[in-house]
Amino acid sequence: MDLTIVIVNYRVKYFLEQTLRSVIEATQGLNAEVIVVDNASGDDSIEFARKRFPQVTFIENADNVGFARANNQAIAMAQGRYTLILNPDTIVTRECIEGSIAHIDSHPQCAAVGVRMVDGNGVFLPESKRAFPTPWVSFCKIFGLSRLFPMSPRFAKYHLRYLSDLEAHEVDILAGAYMMCRTSLLQHVGGFDEDFFMYGEDIDLSFRLAQNGYRNWYLPLNMLHYKGESTKKDSMRYVQVFYDAMLIFYRKHFPRYSAVLYPLVKLGVLLRASLAVLKRIFIAPFKRKKDLRDGSTPWVIVSENAATAAAMAGVTQYAETQPQGNAIVLLDDGCMTYSDIINHITTYSRKGIEFQILARRHGIVISPKS
Repeated sequence: MDLTIVIVNYRVKYFLEQTLRSVIEATQGLNAEVIVVDNASGDDSIEFARKRFPQVTFIENADNVGFARANNQAIAMAQGRYTLILNPDTIVTRECIEGSIAHIDSHPQCAAVGVRMVDGNGVFLPESKRAFPTPWVSFCKIFGLSRLFPMSPRFAKYHLRYLSDLEAHEVDILAGAYMMCRTSLLQHVGGFDEDFFMYGEDIDLSFRLAQNGYRNWYLPLNMLHYKGESTKKDSMRYVQVFYDAMLIFYRKHFPRYSAVLYPLVKLGVLLRASLAVLKRIFIAPFKRKKDLRDGSTPWVIVSENAATAAAMAGVTQYAETQPQGNAIVLLDDGCMTYSDIINHITTYSRKGIEFQILARRHGIVISPKS
């Protein structure tokens, strides 16, 4: 078997279905299996998906066991030469899948590859490529040096912004939203460390793959990841959970630095959480983004039957050509492949443009704000 695709689901019913449709489209002609692990969503996500994708294997957990453990359940069953760890709020393409396989095939020392992730409006997500969070790299991130000097190889290693996102690079860390690994190696290192419940497990896995003498690669192949836009990285919960994961990572891989690192990380958590509160109180009320869906923004329909698509989306006035100013662009998946959709989003992405996808089979609109 060529490929095993593993998806952990938690309460994203329509996103999951869209991801699975893109996966089926992208793996046409490949000998591939898809395993979905549901972490006790408590809705009808799996019943909904099972009816539409009988070729997919579903595992239903009675409790939310976390991202790492749920992935490991499927990794233990994987039969493909390669295993793709994939989030349930993504859209992948054939170019993405085939390009990843071809790269690993042609690089014997390549353990895993990641790709160029963009959010729902086509904006590049910097977590697509990262460096190991060594004490210095982490210090620069926690205390804002990487933000002050985003193109500096010395201060901004965490997101490697000084490396072009349009070129392939050997990197340290890949994102768990899309990580294609050699299955034998993934199983050899024991999959994800289950001490990580959320965040940090992809950093730890990338680190351990490198410790085994292999290399990780970033490839400039476009895929869409909605969560990159919807995650509130200034929220106190995110700050706390993310930095708690960093502490687990340091305790495991840099124990001799613990006396220095732990107080610094705790201080960083306190500072970042305090800034999040201050921002919410004093800045956010005066910096509200204009909601493009307030009725004044023109709609653009990209469809073979724009009138039908508009009616399904409840849009009364629209154009069929992209304007120069603000616009909401509705892409009809009933007449566009997912490769076409991602190409359109990345080609026309700019400030003031919001993209939405019409899931024609349900008559619903999926967007970054869904």
